[in-house]
Amino acid sequence: MLTARPIALDTYRESVVVLSRRCLSVRPDRLAGSRKVEVRAGGRRVYAGLIITDDDSLVAPSQAGLSQPLFRRLGVPEGAPVEVTPARRPDSLDAVRRKVRGEVLSAADFAAVIGDAVSHAYSDMELAAFLVACAGSMTPDETLELTRAMVGSGRSLDWPRPMVVDKHCIGGIPGNRTSLIVAPIVAAHGLMIPKTSSRAITSPAGTADTMEVLARVTLDEDEMRDVVERCHGCIVWGGRVDLSPADDVLISVERPLEVDMPEQMVASILSKKKAAGSTHLVLDVPVGRSSKVETAEQAAGLGRLFAYISERLGLTLEITLTDGTRPVGRGVGPWLEARDVLSVLRGEAEAPQDLRTKALMLAGKVLDFDPEVRGRGAAVARDLLESGAALRQMETIIEAQGPPPARVELGPLCAEIVAQTGGTVARVDCRQISAVARLAGAPTDPGAGLDLLKTVGDTVRKGDPLYRIHGVDPTDFAYARDAAEALSGYEVR
Repeated sequence: MLTARPIALDTYRESVVVLSRRCLSVRPDRLAGSRKVEVRAGGRRVYAGLIITDDDSLVAPSQAGLSQPLFRRLGVPEGAPVEVTPARRPDSLDAVRRKVRGEVLSAADFAAVIGDAVSHAYSDMELAAFLVACAGSMTPDETLELTRAMVGSGRSLDWPRPMVVDKHCIGGIPGNRTSLIVAPIVAAHGLMIPKTSSRAITSPAGTADTMEVLARVTLDEDEMRDVVERCHGCIVWGGRVDLSPADDVLISVERPLEVDMPEQMVASILSKKKAAGSTHLVLDVPVGRSSKVETAEQAAGLGRLFAYISERLGLTLEITLTDGTRPVGRGVGPWLEARDVLSVLRGEAEAPQDLRTKALMLAGKVLDFDPEVRGRGAAVARDLLESGAALRQMETIIEAQGPPPARVELGPLCAEIVAQTGGTVARVDCRQISAVARLAGAPTDPGAGLDLLKTVGDTVRKGDPLYRIHGVDPTDFAYARDAAEALSGYEVR
């Protein structure tokens, strides 16, 4: 038996155990062919990767070195007994192989795969194979069973109200941070809106990333309930509340691949909403040339899948197709997007009007779920915003959630990308704008991103600035500037 030794090794999501080559409990060469090892301590079992060290000052032969994620998951004190053995191959791997061959999986298959994924029994390579196989051939019923399995992988919240509302966007549009305006409007009206969000997958910022500039988002379930009871709503990261934890495992594999597969998107969004206890959902689906959904035909197909899954989960769904041909607002990146949100809530003259208009439209659709409002949602939403009630509600939510983990400032490195010719801005490529913002460091550096100075329809002269790049890290900033100078993302003619 070995003893636990926590080591200062941040392996992100991965659990990793470090053993001495002279380990007294298990021979490292016996583990050489193992894809994973099983680590047991304190009544818990965690699958982990393995590193062998020849440095006894790092890990002694009698110790098991625990990376930070593994130490947290085991929850044992330093020096506690630890057992390390070769990991048993997960039985659900057969289902993954069958999916790779194009076979249709059962509800039991998906439950087994998701259960093992949450237990970290799979390598990232095996999870990637599963995701790509699902993207190639998934029936609506398989998507339903995947969604149900993801809901069942964690906790599900119940609320003491018959109606719990939410609003969600499928993403893909830079600066489209309407949720941070919709939530306080709806909460100010008195409807319950426990808004849980994921981190960014392929975008420069997610709702949780932007909210974290203003307030703490890593609330546990008790803290979240307290905020919702006091404020009628919250804006938090769903991963901390353990809602559909399988989604965060799958997202961690999707993120480096920079892919958003439709079936996984549907399962991801609806599993989170179901687990959060939502009963009514407004779904924003941007449609446009450089968005995730490029055509009306694609939107119709995706809408049918969302509607099919929602109905069987017992969710009332309202799908809204919106303009996905251009960014929304001016800021792209957490700090800049938070600036735009506060500008709209404060009613400032320079607030981006496209962000304000879209947020009011979506808030109106959510308020229309209320039988006492139905048909007047847009007018009620406008009154709540213009009276300052939404701003006061947002300030109450921010205070209740607590201060952010760190103070965020706008990235001090700055460069302007200028028009190469005069004319009218005919198009702004959402994908290229997002790519440049991510190269600049967003969302890892919350102060990095783009400040858009021109939009579609604006007249520009040669040399006029189209947008500013803000960065924190000089290397990332240089990559972003070079990429933008080669391809700005703006079409002027």
